[in-house]
Amino acid sequence: QVQLVVSGGGLVQPGGSLRLSCAASGVPLDFYAIGWFRPAPGQEREGLSCFVSGGGITYYADSVKARFTISRDNAKNTVYLQMNTLKPEDTAVYYCAADPRPTYYSGNYYCRIGAKTYDYWGQGTQVTVSS
Repeated sequence: QVQLVVSGGGLVQPGGSLRLSCAASGVPLDFYAIGWFRPAPGQEREGLSCFVSGGGITYYADSVKARFTISRDNAKNTVYLQMNTLKPEDTAVYYCAADPRPTYYSGNYYCRIGAKTYDYWGQGTQVTVSS
């Protein structure tokens, strides 16, 4: 059983930065897909970024590409989302999630960005971007 604890949210001015953390316990995350999500109109949760830290392709949604970076600290079994150049429209509750069955193809792991494919979810952290 994977347990995820999300932290790092807060209030930041437009143009500012925050780093969210997703600390996992229960199993090492080496070959889990880890994704970051937030609610979006017309969707249950918008997939922002995902990767498989054991080796694979990293995905970023167009809305966050070049501003957000996903990374992992193996020693801490923690995945991060570095968010730079934040905009008011980034205001949301942010969630991380783990998928134990990423796609493996031709030597690479591929994460899936649909929220329904993720089995384990953290509790979410509020990010507010406002002046």
